[in-house]
Amino acid sequence: MPKRFSIPHIASSEITPEAVYLDRRQFMRGVGIAAAPALASLATRAQAAPTTGGAALDFAAAAPGQEGFYTDETRTPPDDVAAYCNFYEFGTDKGDPARHAHEMTVDPWSIEVSGEVNKPGKLNLEDILSGFDLEERIYRLRCVEAWSMVVPWVGFPLADILNRFEPTSKARYVEFRTLYRRAEMRGTRSFTSIIDWPYREGLRMDEAMNPLAILSVGMYGKTLPNQNGAPVRLVVPWKYGFKSIKSIVSIRLTDKQPKTSWEMLAANEYGFYANVNPEVDHPRWSQATERRLPSTFFQPNRIPTRMFNGYEEQVAHLYSGMDLSRYY
Repeated sequence: MPKRFSIPHIASSEITPEAVYLDRRQFMRGVGIAAAPALASLATRAQAAPTTGGAALDFAAAAPGQEGFYTDETRTPPDDVAAYCNFYEFGTDKGDPARHAHEMTVDPWSIEVSGEVNKPGKLNLEDILSGFDLEERIYRLRCVEAWSMVVPWVGFPLADILNRFEPTSKARYVEFRTLYRRAEMRGTRSFTSIIDWPYREGLRMDEAMNPLAILSVGMYGKTLPNQNGAPVRLVVPWKYGFKSIKSIVSIRLTDKQPKTSWEMLAANEYGFYANVNPEVDHPRWSQATERRLPSTFFQPNRIPTRMFNGYEEQVAHLYSGMDLSRYY
């Protein structure tokens, strides 16, 4: 008598959520020929989308010789940066943020700072734009999806705003939250959405105080477009892009490591630290190389990925003695 085939049991905790696989990794379809039309049309997408941001800013320009703050690598065209991005509050397609983020109101705006601080309170957008010395930082941006850009951000050190509220001795971590406004963020209303809104991110306190970590209010010398995180976003260039949380409304200092959105969804794929590391692959693709945008099928512009995205000299000491294959 032939043996009966039995279906092996797979624990639900081992199954990658369908939306995580399909939505966040849709770029993998572009590794083949599909990448050509998708990436070649970035500027066209941006031109067709409603325009937001774009007000001129007063700032100190980046200059050669500033350690880690400047790179002479070719900057990604601004239309491409505005057209190709992840901002799931507006949809999962790379073009959705540019198409729909204009629906988000960014003025008035305020950021609440709370938790382990001596002076909790709020900063209005006017206070942020006028109360800190703005400077340009030309950073590499490396997405966990193995594509990258070079962006000239305008902002100020994250440490400046944290110090203003006087962290207590118990402050070990910083938790950030994005705006959650269903009426203006169609992605949060989608029945396929799997994120527990609002979007959350976090840093260790010493990471937050590192001079490379900034709050950005602009790029290319002008205020941020909505799809790129207006009016205020985090930029931590040595980490994968999802750590650089957009449209921040809350900063909370805490003594415990906060849970982050992608970590809560798939901790085996997206860890708390999320440092750029070519030696630790994603479970489903290599992190050894990246596609520097703009990129097409015939001109893939693939380059080697650098440890800590090229900022090893500035941040490697933060992780001395840590097993980076475990704390990924």
